[in-house]
Amino acid sequence: MAKDWCIGIIGGSGLYDIEGIEDEQWLMIDTPWGDPSDEILCGRIGDVKVRFLPRHGRGHPITPTDLNTRANIDALKRAGCTDILAISAVGSLREELQPGRFVAVEQFIDRTVHRPSTFFGNGFVAHVSMADPVCPRLSEMAAKAVTACKGKVATGATYLAMEGPQFSTRAESRMYQAWGADVIGMTAMPEAKLAREAELPYALLGMVTDYDCWRVDENGVGDSVDVAQVVAQMQENSQLAREAVVKFIEKLPKTRKASPIDTALDDAVITAPEEHDPAMMAKLDAVAGRILAGG
Repeated sequence: MAKDWCIGIIGGSGLYDIEGIEDEQWLMIDTPWGDPSDEILCGRIGDVKVRFLPRHGRGHPITPTDLNTRANIDALKRAGCTDILAISAVGSLREELQPGRFVAVEQFIDRTVHRPSTFFGNGFVAHVSMADPVCPRLSEMAAKAVTACKGKVATGATYLAMEGPQFSTRAESRMYQAWGADVIGMTAMPEAKLAREAELPYALLGMVTDYDCWRVDENGVGDSVDVAQVVAQMQENSQLAREAVVKFIEKLPKTRKASPIDTALDDAVITAPEEHDPAMMAKLDAVAGRILAGG
């Protein structure tokens, strides 16, 4: 069934606000999973409702490992979001993906180990498919928005999600290349998994800030990554990212056609009805409200 767009924007490192939002209001949304990273900026761009959340909080006080991603996704769902476009700083594992370039991510390799990665648990177990972890139509529209803003964008990238907060060793960086990863970051997992569990189509635009540490120069001296380098490139990328987000929203089709991801939970729940835990189900009122209500 068609419904109006309500776009959730998750701003990555260096992207703590969005320009062009009208009727704006910062709202704190309570969730059963705790507090999200920050208040959500609610408003509209043209006729499209927008909900913006700075992933690390304004001023970047929260580490990747300490992000309450369940609360972030739950809060965006409670705020009415139909789809999510995430922005993230990434390191490049490919020579042709130079700093300053954008990538539309298609696949993920999850190497995070310390983060809750599901909304579901004992008393209400569900297994969603992550074979195709991003929404292809959102990804295509996001990539076209970067191009329309005269940015360079690569598509079909594989993102390696590492735990952090330290950057990779050189051996790790080269291993991730051998695995087929194109870019590396610390935040897209379990974000993409949780968005799928919440039946929210998700796309990720990566902003390349550095070459990680796999490269060596003609003298055999290896690159390394430091915060100053990353921040400087983020500042260069952030204005284009803001422009691309606005262009993406302005170019959305007038009518939002239904996505298969809207019903991702239809065949995911495996727990027998007589074993359902009321306390667990109460926490899932936003994330799984559609199936809990028999929708």
